Amino acid sequence: MKKVISLLLSLISLGIFSLYAQENNGGQVTGNFQSEAQYYIEDSQIGAVAVDENVLVNSWANFAYTQGNFSAGFRYEGYMNSLLGYPNMGGINNGIGIPIKWAMFSNDNLEITVGNYYEQFGNGLIFRTYDEKMLGVDNAMMGFRVKYTIMSGVYLKGVIGKQRYYWDYGPGLIRGIDGEIQFNDMIKAFAESDLRVSAGGSFVSKYQKEEHPIYILPNNVGAGAGRLNIIYKGFNVNSEYAYKINDPSAENNYIYKPGQALLINATYSQKGLGVVIGTKWVDNMSFRSDRNANLTDLSINLMPEISRNHIYTLPAFYPYASQPNGEWGAKAEVFYKIPKKTLLGGKYGTTISLYYSRVQEIEKTRIADSIPISSKGTLGYNTDFFSIGDELYYQDINVEISKKWNKKLYTNISYMNLFYNYDVLMGVKGHENVYANIAIADLTYKISSGVAIKTEFQGMFTKQDKGNWGLGLIELTIPKWFFTVFDNWNYGNPDADDRVHYLNVGFGFVNGGNRIQLTYGKQREGVMCIGGVCRNVPASNGLALSISSTF
Repeated sequence: MKKVISLLLSLISLGIFSLYAQENNGGQVTGNFQSEAQYYIEDSQIGAVAVDENVLVNSWANFAYTQGNFSAGFRYEGYMNSLLGYPNMGGINNGIGIPIKWAMFSNDNLEITVGNYYEQFGNGLIFRTYDEKMLGVDNAMMGFRVKYTIMSGVYLKGVIGKQRYYWDYGPGLIRGIDGEIQFNDMIKAFAESDLRVSAGGSFVSKYQKEEHPIYILPNNVGAGAGRLNIIYKGFNVNSEYAYKINDPSAENNYIYKPGQALLINATYSQKGLGVVIGTKWVDNMSFRSDRNANLTDLSINLMPEISRNHIYTLPAFYPYASQPNGEWGAKAEVFYKIPKKTLLGGKYGTTISLYYSRVQEIEKTRIADSIPISSKGTLGYNTDFFSIGDELYYQDINVEISKKWNKKLYTNISYMNLFYNYDVLMGVKGHENVYANIAIADLTYKISSGVAIKTEFQGMFTKQDKGNWGLGLIELTIPKWFFTVFDNWNYGNPDADDRVHYLNVGFGFVNGGNRIQLTYGKQREGVMCIGGVCRNVPASNGLALSISSTF
């Protein structure tokens, strides 16, 4: 308790000093606040439960002070108690306090951070810490970070510390170093060249002492990665390869096989045309600062998603979750804008987007005829680099047409064909794979300056899982206000008693940096994913209030 009081007094003193400095020495105080509250109503038809508290609230506020080469800040969080669906096993996330505090200063080419920080090496294949409040993910580091510019175009950074684990820290100690060379900045003769090349490398190690009664587990686990980025006029190729030594853990069933990952993304763009292609191959690359952790807890790295994050409701029913124990994926996307004042382009032009992504298992074979694949305490399995197995995990074929018809009307029409391997991606057994066709019409009509009506019509047609869905939405926007009504109807559910209307109504107010939204209605049970990381969302019925502000 004394430590908490001391910390609070220190932060209050910092705030008073910051405000004084802001007025007298040119310092600046910035921050933001957000609160998500929900009143829960029991609804047996959709499986929604009431809670003992009636109302649950997630809130957080960030404060930062900057003056010259110095900055410091903290985050105050309160989960009273944590909203349903957020990671909160045994109430571990409930509480109020200041879990994030930091200070940073720079001098010449040196930058030092003490306290909490977020960092990423390359594409994140061996190290990425981040905060995603909608998923309940926060694996911030607590320790030290140093960045140094050796010379123009040559950068080095190092980290050491432990990861945040709700209101505590995980048991593993993380050490890492990352370097990058941007050759055009380093070699002045090539500063204006159309060809730009950069290369980088990283090494991260985790220390976690554990004495297992059966297995000899490595106390230190190391991972290395190398990356290359090439830009030439409209072309850009980004690639990275990572390797991790054996790391037995709960997620890979305590096997001793090393891990590998390869990520390649290539883009081409010119006026009216854009092309994106990419591939990802992953084998046994779960990397956590606690080998016994699961779900979203204490991940050191992050496998970037290869599939699209859908912003519309029905396509998001079946999102793809990255599979660190093994996956191969590929994607391709083409954007083309039909020129203005042509037969198909019309007065304002028409944009067409074609998208395809596919994810499959990697090929795995037994290390011996008598040992099943991924048997605990063994090398797990054999696989060749960049092997591709037969089982399909996910496929998305998508076409989207966006068009501005006149100064008042804008439309976005899209169609999606989806395959979803329910057993693998949801971690269940015996469920049918989902084949779905989804059509969406999104229309916005501008009535006058600041006044518009937006409508959405979505339909998902499938014979698997819960059958067909339909969604209709209408939203009125006027200066500083918006009003929304939508109904999500499971009209094709095989069980007639479960053909539910998920009706929602709401309104909001926006003024400068302030936003307040109040909604009432039902939410279906499902999965929410951001960047390939997912969490289960329980069914709910009730009133929800969202408040956010920045200054």
